[in-house]
Amino acid sequence: MGWRSFVAVGDSFTEGLNDVYPEGGYRGWADLVATRLAAEVGPDFRYANLAIRGRLFPRVVDEQVPAALAMQPDLISFAAGGNDVLRRTFDPDDMIARFNDVVGRLRSGGSDVVLFRFADVMARLPGQRLVAPRVRLLNQAVGDTAQRHGAILVDLYADDTYLNPMLWSTDRLHLSSAGHRRVAAQVLTALGVSCAEEWLLVPERPLPKPWLTARTDDLRWAAHHLAPWLTRRLTGRSSGDTVTAKRPTLSPLTD
Repeated sequence: MGWRSFVAVGDSFTEGLNDVYPEGGYRGWADLVATRLAAEVGPDFRYANLAIRGRLFPRVVDEQVPAALAMQPDLISFAAGGNDVLRRTFDPDDMIARFNDVVGRLRSGGSDVVLFRFADVMARLPGQRLVAPRVRLLNQAVGDTAQRHGAILVDLYADDTYLNPMLWSTDRLHLSSAGHRRVAAQVLTALGVSCAEEWLLVPERPLPKPWLTARTDDLRWAAHHLAPWLTRRLTGRSSGDTVTAKRPTLSPLTD
């Protein structure tokens, strides 16, 4: 295995929401991947997770990509754009052009790069008619870019297992702990590295709820998750405004 250092770049997907360490703080698929790679390499392995929740594509590119390039890691994961497709100002042509440019920059530094086609998160969210075509467009661009630049593609969209609500947290937008373990397993498989078999195990899908119970759950979700999200959009705020990267420097993995 040729990777002695790994830098993760992106938003909440890569930061690890909502997979909580027992002692607090978020773990997520990137930490799981780093732990497995460190087990192969030993104490010389270095890892940084620069991802911050709520970040739009331009800020990921302007803030995290230069920092990642400066670290000169062997491996970089890049996952961004998911927050942008939810915005009214989404510009697909600009996104595709910038995505291609960024991956070219990351690869030109000599790093191997992991890219993601996003899972179908919209299956359980409102706004499918508007957002789902954008997600498909972004996923197509990611696949094309990976092929063009020789990046490693992890195709979550092709995995129908992510339609299981047990792989998602109660906010319906971020992965559950089981979801993060599955992503980690798929990343490691793409890298040719083995992982614990239980990471691919999927919780049993819950039985359909009665109509009234399901609508009550929808109302509770709207009050606790959708309304705060809309409020942040209207006030120009982000869930990551006061958050800093959880592993901002390339250092040994200590947990």
